[in-house]
Amino acid sequence: MKVHKILVSQPRPAIIEKSPFYDLAAKHKVEIDYKPFIRVVGVSLKEFRSQRVEILTHTAVIFTSRTTVDSFFHIAEEARITVPETMKYICQTEAVALYLQKYIVYRKRKISFGDGSFTSLMELIVKHKEEKFLLALSEPHKPELPETLAKLKLSFDPVILARTVAADLDDVHLASYDLLALYSPSDVKTLVGKFGTEHLPAVGVFGEGTLRAAIDAGLTVKAAAPTPEAPSMVKAVDIFITKTEAGEEIGDVAVATDPRKEEFIRAQESRLAKKTRTRRSTTVSKR
Repeated sequence: MKVHKILVSQPRPAIIEKSPFYDLAAKHKVEIDYKPFIRVVGVSLKEFRSQRVEILTHTAVIFTSRTTVDSFFHIAEEARITVPETMKYICQTEAVALYLQKYIVYRKRKISFGDGSFTSLMELIVKHKEEKFLLALSEPHKPELPETLAKLKLSFDPVILARTVAADLDDVHLASYDLLALYSPSDVKTLVGKFGTEHLPAVGVFGEGTLRAAIDAGLTVKAAAPTPEAPSMVKAVDIFITKTEAGEEIGDVAVATDPRKEEFIRAQESRLAKKTRTRRSTTVSKR
């Protein structure tokens, strides 16, 4: 079997030659099309105010996407709020951290970023556990992050700064594709809402949340990233094409639990509980 055409649910790169998919296309002689399945739009000032969250009562902001960065500073400007220079920013990735330069002077002492994983982001947050966090979210979002912050009894307020809406897919003809590369649970929702679950091409996904959404929707997933074998979507697609063209049978991808994540959360819970008991004992002894 030959893979001829792949649809990637992302905007077309500004410089196509710099996209990793460009090299993949040349390597396997496949055609790559780009079509966003969703649009993410910032909330209005009225929507923000209806959540009854005050920016200036917080000392740090947690960002997981560039869209929420845009929305945060747009709302601050529209509400005539001057964000203090002392505000700290904790970002899930370096790309999000660097994007902050659009609005503020980049200083390492107040901007921290992880490697994109949940555990690295939580390590940064716990490192700054004395801060009062504003958790910038898009709707819909995975409940994992706010639930973990609550479980660790950290001081934070979640706020919806952006919403995801479906893009127009009327010009997409799925029958012409051999693989769909999906990047978010919202991509999955849009795909199923528009085309159903029958007679779809093979599906590749990026991220545990996207994988779970795809399986829950009844889709059969044949490629997934990040994994030790495929740290990127491009690598996952590369492996899929190689195995397909070699005639190898490709099994369905299943959700695998990450024991490191659970171990990290348990360790932090234990550590914070121990510190709380120590403070209580000290207070009682002083009395």
